[in-house]
Amino acid sequence: MVVTLIILTTIVVFIVVDILLRILLKRLDQTRAKREREQALDIGLKLDVSEEAQTLKRVVLDHPKARILAVDDEEVILDSFRKILVLAGYSIDTVERGSEALGLIRKNDYDFVFTDLKMPEMDGVEVTKAVKHLRPDIDVIVITGYASIESAVETVKFGAMDYVQKPFTEDELLEFVKTAVIKRQDKLEKQMRHKIHLIKPGISERKSRFELNVPAGAFISKQHAWARIELNGAVCIGLDDLIRKIFTKIDRVELPETGKRIEKGETLFSVSFGDYSLKIPSPLSGQVISVNSEQTEHPEWLAIKPFELSWMCRIEPSDLAGELPGLRIGHDAIDWYQQELDRYSEIAKKPRGAAKNKPDETGADEQEMNEEQQELLVEFSKPFLQ
Repeated sequence: MVVTLIILTTIVVFIVVDILLRILLKRLDQTRAKREREQALDIGLKLDVSEEAQTLKRVVLDHPKARILAVDDEEVILDSFRKILVLAGYSIDTVERGSEALGLIRKNDYDFVFTDLKMPEMDGVEVTKAVKHLRPDIDVIVITGYASIESAVETVKFGAMDYVQKPFTEDELLEFVKTAVIKRQDKLEKQMRHKIHLIKPGISERKSRFELNVPAGAFISKQHAWARIELNGAVCIGLDDLIRKIFTKIDRVELPETGKRIEKGETLFSVSFGDYSLKIPSPLSGQVISVNSEQTEHPEWLAIKPFELSWMCRIEPSDLAGELPGLRIGHDAIDWYQQELDRYSEIAKKPRGAAKNKPDETGADEQEMNEEQQELLVEFSKPFLQ
């Protein structure tokens, strides 16, 4: 009995000592990291990096949590950013003018650009637009005062991830940046999971149904039609790669009559799967000048044709300049497709058709599979058909 008690006591002592040592080592690591960051902050403020930007101040850490560029015409705000974020483990560059920030993003890789909304010469809206045009991979966060919150919300339309309101406490800023990093990591993980390719001249399309093609020169509507402007001013319109690859068994295609006038949002053409017809609204207004009759004769070819050959019709647009801003192109289209693929993934996970009624069966006949696919098509298409 005594021996057993001694053994148990020894084990408990070892466990307690181990826990205490781990806590001590963790605190030592935190202290060392804080000291190194304080040294980096002190050194960074003494560096001469004026050849890159006149007002640039830079603090670089080894293995930072994120790389941040902050632009604000108030030096006190930038001082707060540097002190708070560097000590928390972030590398940071700060400048006082938007034009300097744009020069830096061309030469350096950042995860985030924090920009003040109200600045002379170049305000936060202009900075946001320019960053998302030059470097769509960088996330923009707007710094704003209470009186300008509505304007800050508007910047989200131009690609800003979010906005932070000043004045802010140290804890508020750190929590905000931590949340932004998590959102960015989640977005990057989704991009890796969904294989989306921007097809440029000389790059062949991916045939796999698990890889999505987005034509670089084409505009994309939220109703999954693509539109490409031709040299003669006509617009060629077709069904996008997501619908083609999700629903591979298209039974019937209905095209508009040549000469028909169509308004943006009206049904331009439709594709049918079983008893369900998916009506695709026109991305632009205009007059139909030609149709691809091959689609009605061989609808089964639609799923395997490249973009250039899978067009449905051509229209002569009546308000091209006014309606193009409502469409997406390039990297903006890719970001939107990420959201659409996430939406489709959530819908596809739900049990339906034969799977709901026969949970113990491992297979389904062709009719049951067709019914399930049709049900999926209906559910996926509801949001943009309503």
